[in-house]
Amino acid sequence: MALPLWKNLLQTTKKRILQQRWLSLYNGAHGYEEELVKKKLQQFSGGSVNLSKEDNGIGILTLNNPKLMNAFTGTMIVELQERVTELENWKDGKGLIIHGAGNTFCSGSDLNAVKEMSNSQDGMNMCMFMQNTLTRLMRLPLISVALVQGKAFGGGAELTTACDFRLMTPGSEIRFVHKHMGLVPGWGGAARLVRIVGSGAALQLLGGAARVDPERALRLGLSEETLPSSDETTALGEARAWLNQYTEGPTTVIRAVKKVVTAGRELPLEAALRTEKDIFGTVWGGPANLQALDRRPKQK
Repeated sequence: MALPLWKNLLQTTKKRILQQRWLSLYNGAHGYEEELVKKKLQQFSGGSVNLSKEDNGIGILTLNNPKLMNAFTGTMIVELQERVTELENWKDGKGLIIHGAGNTFCSGSDLNAVKEMSNSQDGMNMCMFMQNTLTRLMRLPLISVALVQGKAFGGGAELTTACDFRLMTPGSEIRFVHKHMGLVPGWGGAARLVRIVGSGAALQLLGGAARVDPERALRLGLSEETLPSSDETTALGEARAWLNQYTEGPTTVIRAVKKVVTAGRELPLEAALRTEKDIFGTVWGGPANLQALDRRPKQK
């Protein structure tokens, strides 16, 4: 009797969480037509966003436009959304590392595309598109890490804030340079930055367009650790090892951990408690729980 009840609860909770994850921040009521925005963005080609999935449940998302310091072209913005959708459907995923090709992270938006989309409506559409995508990225049931090598500027700095953790390599820097472009963050970076470092530090970083090196990032709580190596391949291996301490274990449990943390961060207390209860119900009496009980010595 208990097993069918557990399976039914699991399916109900999964459905609710999936609906929340796919919920768009913006729709037609906000003047936002996603398919039209995609067509506009796809006019500006170049680079790619690549995803590989490893057997241990770790995904590697690579921004690949090294000629422009991995700046986002229009097609890369659309590809990022496609990769996030792929990750949402990856049932075996536990963790994600985001990094840039060519030993640098991301310099923001491709200025050629920005100049061609300089009217207010185009800018707002790109803003809404990226806010939707990065919010979905942040809500993935995967523990995510931004591996910052070289420069993470502008939109690249915003992207780091959509990850659960940030690791930096020697000589790297994060910089919210929007003020120098006559802008403020538009991809959700300001709202997320306040939650990571607090309003005072966020105001300093945005108002001063301050350079944040690994030492300062550690002090602010913007970075978790400075990795030993600045070599691209070696640093990626170090990031894998760092992430493994949090993703080692049953997939169902790791994903449940991320879901309860997301609920606690985003929902009012009562709603977060109810969501935690529902997620708890999906793992209580589940295979990982029963195996752990079997391994424990009996109490006398």
